[in-house]
Amino acid sequence: MEETQKPRMLGWSIVYIVLLLSLMAPLLNLVTFFFLLVPVLVLYVRLGTKSFLIHYLASLAIVYVLVSFLLIGWIGAMLVSVSLFLLPPVIQMGNLYKKRAPARSVLNAGAVTLLIELLISLVVAHLFGLNPVGAMKRFMIDSFNLYSPQMKSLMGVDIDTIVHLSVQMLPMYMITFSLLYAVISHAATRRVLVRLGESVPAFRPIKDWKLPKSFIWIYVVALVLELFTKDMESTLFTVVLNLLPLLSTAFAIQAISFLFFVAHMNRWNKTLPIVGIALLLLFPPLFFLFSLIGVFDVAFPIRDRITRKE
Repeated sequence: MEETQKPRMLGWSIVYIVLLLSLMAPLLNLVTFFFLLVPVLVLYVRLGTKSFLIHYLASLAIVYVLVSFLLIGWIGAMLVSVSLFLLPPVIQMGNLYKKRAPARSVLNAGAVTLLIELLISLVVAHLFGLNPVGAMKRFMIDSFNLYSPQMKSLMGVDIDTIVHLSVQMLPMYMITFSLLYAVISHAATRRVLVRLGESVPAFRPIKDWKLPKSFIWIYVVALVLELFTKDMESTLFTVVLNLLPLLSTAFAIQAISFLFFVAHMNRWNKTLPIVGIALLLLFPPLFFLFSLIGVFDVAFPIRDRITRKE
């Protein structure tokens, strides 16, 4: 690396230190946590292995010493643990960036790596006698108990059923988190790397997104199984409970892609798809309608017909 690049990489190490320390700030941690991969990915792609390790380990050492000196040691150890937990997806995504792999491959690698780590963490916690699922249940019940009796009666919900279903949907939460984290990390990192002169492939334009037709059959099978699966304790019920929301979300995103495609083909501005996104966010009951549009877009050659008309 040229000498002029070294101060810039040192700056990214400082950015990483600040981001790690910001995890202790209640008002910042929910935002900064989703950008923790960015400076490390920049360092990994722009530096050689030896230089990267020096920057990375030095950053962790500085964070641990600062936190241990100002507060207590276990907080510093916790921040270091968070950083080490996020290192495998950095390596996976960083190696693909260096190979100029497609954005989809980078996203898949990051999301799958994170998901595997989350699953391993649950297993390891169980082996050490910890019970994160039980802690989740207790937190939900304790939160519900904070409501007054009048509020509880107005809500008209069975807290035990809600807690049970929420725990069963833990796989969906983990998959959603992994995908969202990988998307945000890639989008932010790519912008930085491109400005630094790296050639990093972008996602295809949203108007060109298309789910495989196999998703239709999976969706149909899941809908049929939902009709005949009533035992909440069965494994099949848990699979359907997690699969349907994920597929519905995928098809809703497909519908947004279709709106962008229609706007592009008719040479409209982006008002139509933007309004569609706003309606989807502000009026959740429209979620099923958008999912249905996405299903039709994937199942039938609607786009081909629109293209031929042009």
